[in-house]
Amino acid sequence: MFKISNFTNNDDIKIINELGPFQVIEYQRDLSVSPDDAIMSYYCQAMNIRKRQLLCDLSKANITIQAGAMQWMAGHVKATTGIKGAGDLLSKAVRGKVTNESAIKPEYTGNGILVLEPTYKHIILLDLDEWKHSIVLEDGLFLACESSLKHKLVVRDNFSSAVAGEEGLFNLGITGSGVVALESYCPYEELIVVTLEDDVLKVDGHFAIAWSGTLDFTVERSGKTLVGSAVSGEGLVNTYRGSGKVLLAPVLSEVKPPKEMKEEVVE
Repeated sequence: MFKISNFTNNDDIKIINELGPFQVIEYQRDLSVSPDDAIMSYYCQAMNIRKRQLLCDLSKANITIQAGAMQWMAGHVKATTGIKGAGDLLSKAVRGKVTNESAIKPEYTGNGILVLEPTYKHIILLDLDEWKHSIVLEDGLFLACESSLKHKLVVRDNFSSAVAGEEGLFNLGITGSGVVALESYCPYEELIVVTLEDDVLKVDGHFAIAWSGTLDFTVERSGKTLVGSAVSGEGLVNTYRGSGKVLLAPVLSEVKPPKEMKEEVVE
C-alpha cells in the first residue's frame, strides 16, 4: 500500500484533463527557478508555457509509453518490452526506424501509478472510439496509450503524397478501442477538428497532425489544371478524402524549455 501527498492535491498543480486511465496535470507556477531565470519564468507563465505531466492509473488499464518517458512509479508495477518474438521485434524495429518513434515501447502492468517526465508541450487525450477506432499520427506525437491498442505502420498509397506532401512515406497508425495521449506543440484549444462524411479536405502544407485511418491521403493540384494551380499560387495540396476526422494546427511552431530559450537569446 502507498500514499502520495503534496502532488495532485498541491495548490500549484491543476488537473486539466482526465480520460480513461490518464490524467494530465499542469504546474501553475514554476517555483524551482533561480534569480537568473526568474524573468524568463514570469513571462513563460503569462504565455501559458508551463510544465505538464501525464499520470497513468494502471489499475484501470495496462499502459504503453514512448521509450524513456517514465519518471517514477509507485505500487506493484511491472515493466515489459512488449516483444512477442523475433518477428515482432523486427517489425517494431522497422516501424520505429521509418516513423522516428522508439522501436520498442515499454508496457507497464500492475495496480500502481505511473508518472511520465514533465514536458513543456501540450498533452492531448483522444478516445479512439470517436475516431472510428483508427488514427494516423504525425512523427513524434505519440506519448502513451492503453496497451490494448494496436500499433501499425501506415504506408502511403502513392509516392506523390510522400515526396510532394512533405509528410513522409510512413506514419504510425493506432487502432482499437481505448485512449491515446499525444504530445503537441499546439494546445487542444487551438486545434481545428474537421469532420468529413464522404467529403474532401485540402490543406496547403503539413498542418494536419492526426487523422482517421479511414481517410485516404493523397497530394493533388489545388486547381483542375497546372495553369490554374500556378495562378492560384497554392500548387499542390494535401488531400484527405472519405469519412473521418482531421486535427489541424493553425500554425507550425515549436515550444522550447525556458533554459533553452534563454541560451538562444544570449547567443
